[in-house]
Amino acid sequence: MNAYISHFHSSIQKSLLHPWSKAWVIILCTIPGVVLVYGAFAESLGPNPAETLIRQSGDITIRALCYVLALTPLRELLKLPALGRMRRILGLSVFFYALMHLLCYAWLDMGLLLEDILADTIKRPFIFVGVASFIILLCLAITSFNAAIKTLGGKLWRRLHSGVYLVAILATLHFYWMRASKHRLDDVIFYGTILFLLLLYRIVRYIQKRNKS
Repeated sequence: MNAYISHFHSSIQKSLLHPWSKAWVIILCTIPGVVLVYGAFAESLGPNPAETLIRQSGDITIRALCYVLALTPLRELLKLPALGRMRRILGLSVFFYALMHLLCYAWLDMGLLLEDILADTIKRPFIFVGVASFIILLCLAITSFNAAIKTLGGKLWRRLHSGVYLVAILATLHFYWMRASKHRLDDVIFYGTILFLLLLYRIVRYIQKRNKS
């Protein structure tokens, strides 16, 4: 039994190291967006396609955020270091879906009127929080490449990219305020719990490492 588990574990590790593994992850990450865009062109998003686009692009974003934050616990608990190769791809997918969510709001809800968007951002806290989390994601996306790591230095780069934890908190708050007005909190509780546990895991690991040092 142990030999079978070890062989299975080794096979997964080799698959993750395969040259095509990143390409498959990219394809899997783009499928939800392609399906959503196709639904818009096929006019199959229901009676209010604009609202559906905004809502579903937001749902995809928070799911992608859960995936990227789950990567480190899975890598450590399953002892699959090759999972770390997928961090940049998953992180950028969070950014691009957040960008899609923001563009759907700015275009379909606000008509790309910058003055109205700014006024709405100041007026409505959940919009302000959403925009703030996107700005952080933008900074992370811009500095996600090797050139940025070399320029900033590893220590500063890691500190900057720990901003994803703040994004998780702001995204959950944004999601809560948006759904609370419609009394639909099931998804908020579900994703909020997942993000809380993923952040709690990191806090526990940080405390353990400090105690050992």
